[in-house]
Amino acid sequence: MAHTVRECLLGLIFLFMWLLNKANIDVCKRGTVTVKPSSVIPFGSTANISCSLYPKQGCLNHSGPNKLVLLKFNRIVQVHSGHSFTFQDTNLTLGMAMFTCRLHCSPGQHHVCGTEISVGVAPEPPRNLSCIQKGAYGTVACTWDPGQDTHLKTHYTLQLTGPNNVTCQDQCSCQNCHHLNLGISLTSDLAESKFTAGVTATNNLGNASSFPFIFTFLDIVRPLPPWDLRISFPNASGSRCTLQWKEEGQVALNRLRYRPSNSRSWNMVNATNAKGRYSLQDLKPFTEYEFQISSKLHLSKGSWSDWSESLTAQTPEEEPVGTLDIWYMRQNISSNRQQISLFWKSLSPSEARGEILHYQVTLQELTRKITLRNITEHTSWTGVIPRTGAWTASVSAANSKGTSAPTRINIVDLCGTGSLAPYWVSAKSENTDNIVVAWQPPGKAAPAVREYIVEWRALQPGSIMRFPTHWLRIPPYNMSALVSENISPYVCYEIRVHALSKDQGGCSSVLGDSEHKAPLTGPHIIAMAEKKASLFISWSHIPVQERMGCLLHYRIYWKERNSTAQPRLCEVPYRHSQNSHAISSLQPGVTYIFWMTALTAAGESPQGNEREFCPQGKATWEAFMASSICIAVITVGIFSIRPFRQKVFASLSALRPQWYTRTIPDPANSTWVKKYPIVEEKTQLPIDSLLIAWPTPEEPEPLIINEVLYQMTPVFRQPYCPKRGQGFKGHSTPKEDTIYIASSPQPTGTLTADTGQVVNLYKVLGNREPDSKLGNLTSPLTVTPVDYLPSHEGYLPSNIGDFPPHKDPPTDSLELEHQHISLSIFASNSLRPLTFCGERLTLDQLKMGYDSLMMSNEA
Repeated sequence: MAHTVRECLLGLIFLFMWLLNKANIDVCKRGTVTVKPSSVIPFGSTANISCSLYPKQGCLNHSGPNKLVLLKFNRIVQVHSGHSFTFQDTNLTLGMAMFTCRLHCSPGQHHVCGTEISVGVAPEPPRNLSCIQKGAYGTVACTWDPGQDTHLKTHYTLQLTGPNNVTCQDQCSCQNCHHLNLGISLTSDLAESKFTAGVTATNNLGNASSFPFIFTFLDIVRPLPPWDLRISFPNASGSRCTLQWKEEGQVALNRLRYRPSNSRSWNMVNATNAKGRYSLQDLKPFTEYEFQISSKLHLSKGSWSDWSESLTAQTPEEEPVGTLDIWYMRQNISSNRQQISLFWKSLSPSEARGEILHYQVTLQELTRKITLRNITEHTSWTGVIPRTGAWTASVSAANSKGTSAPTRINIVDLCGTGSLAPYWVSAKSENTDNIVVAWQPPGKAAPAVREYIVEWRALQPGSIMRFPTHWLRIPPYNMSALVSENISPYVCYEIRVHALSKDQGGCSSVLGDSEHKAPLTGPHIIAMAEKKASLFISWSHIPVQERMGCLLHYRIYWKERNSTAQPRLCEVPYRHSQNSHAISSLQPGVTYIFWMTALTAAGESPQGNEREFCPQGKATWEAFMASSICIAVITVGIFSIRPFRQKVFASLSALRPQWYTRTIPDPANSTWVKKYPIVEEKTQLPIDSLLIAWPTPEEPEPLIINEVLYQMTPVFRQPYCPKRGQGFKGHSTPKEDTIYIASSPQPTGTLTADTGQVVNLYKVLGNREPDSKLGNLTSPLTVTPVDYLPSHEGYLPSNIGDFPPHKDPPTDSLELEHQHISLSIFASNSLRPLTFCGERLTLDQLKMGYDSLMMSNEA
């Protein structure tokens, strides 16, 4: 409504301005403007425009002479002094031209008069006259081609003449009128009658008429398009349907067209005397179709109706046909298990013939008849199976009507046979969305190849199992493939070409991209470490979205700090599994600056971060080794001097805590006690027999000391302490001060009485005077019924050889210093071992019997 009001206001404003302009032109008070030969002239003609003043309408005497000015569209074309003049215009264009005459008087100007000149052409005869009546109750309307634009107001008259000279006409007035409706209807009772129609065009420059158009009722009557379309599928069939519609009763012929909704081409079918019903065959199951119908009143005459409104419907589902295209990948995850990833491409709509609800995956081991089944809704499946045995995999698709035939494939090592690997695999960019992959057959093994598989995936760090793969199957006689599925520019793809035989496979790989440019960033150095004579540099890879294609090389640059010289560089081939490199020939002690860049086929990236490093080289290590060797040599040399070594040992032993000193052991814990517990318990020493005075032999028998042989182990060096006046029997003063400890002592000796009873020597030793000796027992023995010695004086420790001899210490004696120096802060709660050397023997070095004890008692 608002739009209509606005258009009306604009029309009124235009009309008002035109009338105002017309008023200005028509108001000719001072003179006239005339055109010869006419105000309407044909294009290319010459027009004479004259301007003259009425008497006494010129300028006043004091205002100066009359000055007439002629304007064409407000542009001056002629200036004349006087009362009248004529201007000849030979350059008039099609359309209307406006001329205005003005009088210039000082100090102003006055309007004299104006005129319009129309330039055009005579009308052409109208062409392609045709008439039509829509439906049985429609009206006759005719159209024509008016031809060239006349640029003038032209009148068109349409005249229809029928049987019995019946005439009907109508008119329209415009420059390009091409349609008129007579407002009458032709009926079927005039089906055989003929009618004549003609059009006449007239303007100021001439007139013209069209050729007559002769027709009958059937020629011009066009039925109305069918309506109320409906569709049904007998027995829920996905390939057959029945269409029904409504139409006018006089229709003799129908045509139907239908197509899948995603197609642009139509399938056309003609139906005679269909009477509003028709069945179609050979439709695709589970496909959305578009249907339209048109009608005609006669089989050979007349025109078709317009197409009906579209009817859209989907055919029902049917069991899938065809087989899936499957591929797989295998990866060993342990010594006896492997991970299998199966991939397959979805069926096309014509093969699926319905909505795929799930896929059935089956793995079979042929030798042991093991079968694994699974169901998934995705187009991939991953599982773990044993590495042993011959395995096959099969996949089938299922919808609501049934299941497709399974596709089977043998699980083999795809790259396990090197002789089947294709040669010279290359990848070349064709354009921004595809890559051409070419290869050569695998030499002598080429006849065994059944097919090639071209596999590609976007190159990403990590496990290859994580990213989807795409593949093409190529026959064995082709050596190239165009990869265009799921290809994006500036993405690097790992492309593998597999050559498959019956139960073996070989593969070769290459990197490729469809489009590339220089990387956006450089690698980031994360660590630098010096090992031996080389510097190891580690970096993090450039993010995938910033690589802009396949990386070819990494470049490591370095130069000395504050140096203006060109940096040195090292080029490292790109491998996605490598992120470190070793650099040698660096000067120790010099600080270097390092940075990295990456290269694609299009160029080099900006540099990454900078890191400084100063290699230490071999100098510090060699200096450390040399100093260590010198210190070791000096230490060995000093400790080889005996006095110095003794002083050091004495000082170190003085710093030892007192509780660390070796105490006198308890005989109850001796080996003999543990070895002969039953003998000790059963054997009793008769006290009375010991108190009886023993018969005195006529001649005293000497004390028999049985020497026990030991395997001696050297412990450490210490000054030897001999017996005062002489050494022990069987011992001589050694040249070296080495102390030996018995490694396997024999059981302690025992006393044997006349009764044959065995007496423990430790139990019969009683208290004695401090100056008593082991070999001279002058007092009767007192048996002490305990399992240990009553005092420390009745037992000599086995390490008495470690103690220095008991003698008058000199003032500068080392042993005295060793005995009395104690810097320990720990208190001693145990018995200190004897620290003197005398004529005593240790018990564990004597083998004493009963006879020897009696002899020593008599003595």
